Amino acid sequence: MSGIIGKKIAMTSLFDANGKNIPCTIIQAGPCVVTQVRTEDKDGYKSVQLGFDDAKEKNTSAALKGHFKKAGTTPKRKLVEFYGAFVDGLELGKEVTVEIFKEGEYVDITGVSKGKGFQGVVKRHGFGGVGQATHGQHNRLRAPGSIGAGSDPSRVFKGMRMAGRMGGENVTVQNLNVVKIDKEENLLIVKGAIPGPKNSYVIIRKWN
Repeated sequence: MSGIIGKKIAMTSLFDANGKNIPCTIIQAGPCVVTQVRTEDKDGYKSVQLGFDDAKEKNTSAALKGHFKKAGTTPKRKLVEFYGAFVDGLELGKEVTVEIFKEGEYVDITGVSKGKGFQGVVKRHGFGGVGQATHGQHNRLRAPGSIGAGSDPSRVFKGMRMAGRMGGENVTVQNLNVVKIDKEENLLIVKGAIPGPKNSYVIIRKWN
């Protein structure tokens, strides 16, 4: 498995050969720098750590400054570790760009979904509500209804769909088609939507 760190830029649309309008997401994919290499002899497994997006020195801890100095690079905002055969041939300080991808292949993209705060059951779980305000139910249109029996089992089962915090979770969208690659600008254009707001970090993976 190989991959790269990116940043969600915006959404747009492209036309395919048949004239069909395709919704697409533009991602700035790299360039990333190899900041750490793990080997089976030393660490028990193979992986590489990639760094993306420059950070200010004053906002970087002393330990991380030494970490980046060893790799011969400037401090980075986002660090992600990738496992597998992808690490072969990669060395500290080497740059990984969008060129590891090809147009037409499929990728998995992980990001943090938009946080929506504390939401009720209608928005969070798609409950329909009462429907019509009949039988004097003037304030029960979006209520959750019963959450369990009284005497037996005398408790609420785990996993009961109720109101609560919504969004702000790691979400992975699989099998997104790479529509176009701009090597000069390090842009990756994929078909469909990906999780997270604009300018949020995402992890793009492909299976070798």
